[in-house]
Amino acid sequence: MTMAEHIKCLIIGSGPAGYTAAIYASRAGLAPVMYQGSQPGGQLTITNDVENFPGYPDGIQGPQMMQDLENQARRFGTDIRFGMATSVDFSVSPKKVVIDESTELTADAVIIATGASAKWLGLESEKKYNGLGVSACAVCDGFFYRNQVVAIVGGGDTAAEEATYLANICSKVHMIVRREELRASLIMQKRVLNNPKIEVHWNSETDEILGDASGVTGARLKNVKTGETEELTLTGFFVAIGHKPNTDIFKDYLNLDEAGYIQTIKGSTNTNIEGVFACGDAQDNIYRQAVTAAGTGCMAALDAERWLAANELH
Repeated sequence: MTMAEHIKCLIIGSGPAGYTAAIYASRAGLAPVMYQGSQPGGQLTITNDVENFPGYPDGIQGPQMMQDLENQARRFGTDIRFGMATSVDFSVSPKKVVIDESTELTADAVIIATGASAKWLGLESEKKYNGLGVSACAVCDGFFYRNQVVAIVGGGDTAAEEATYLANICSKVHMIVRREELRASLIMQKRVLNNPKIEVHWNSETDEILGDASGVTGARLKNVKTGETEELTLTGFFVAIGHKPNTDIFKDYLNLDEAGYIQTIKGSTNTNIEGVFACGDAQDNIYRQAVTAAGTGCMAALDAERWLAANELH
């Protein structure tokens, strides 16, 4: 029987959090091994212009930024591999992790940076214009639609918050709500309903996102009660129906909140399992920004380094 490969510091997932953790762990001499997951580079690989990450005065394309971070991690010695963690056993020490359902590893410290995936409507046109007017992050991309007309789908707190954010930037915001009421908290409802730049379309769903070679030009809505349709003219279409953290394989061992985000000990990236750390969007259901993900990636590497040293595993 072949012995499982043993790794001192294993990083599961890539993206700003994972790559930052890799940079810090490599420089600390932890010989980290990273498995990039099903989407190497994470959500930023499907983002065009990134203008709010410090250090890029002229902005940068999302895929190029992720390649830069990967190259930086490699420069310091991170062993970056293709592959996806498909199961774990955190009840034993060292921890066991299976890659692609076939390769078993053991690790002293594990840094989880598996991120979260935006929930989408499931329209083909949504996929077609993703990055060409369709976005799941108003804070990330709203700036590109300054003084333009946009739409946002959703009726919860996130949708209400992002609609209000967009109203400060855009000339008009169409808010598409499937029900005849908002699910958002009362204070967020008041902000939306009292904002003259936000028009709420009740009992409505998106039938199609319209566009041409240059990107989104509008959306066709359908009233779920009457079946009537209407077309909106707009240049940006934002989806705010939630995110799903990529944490299913950890649910038997780690404390998750009701939405599936990993719960970390306040002021750290420590989980309820010694030697397992979580960073980025897998544990952040509030900010979900590249820069905050990178910050927690740094924290996770420092926490892992200190834990390994304290347990004489450094």
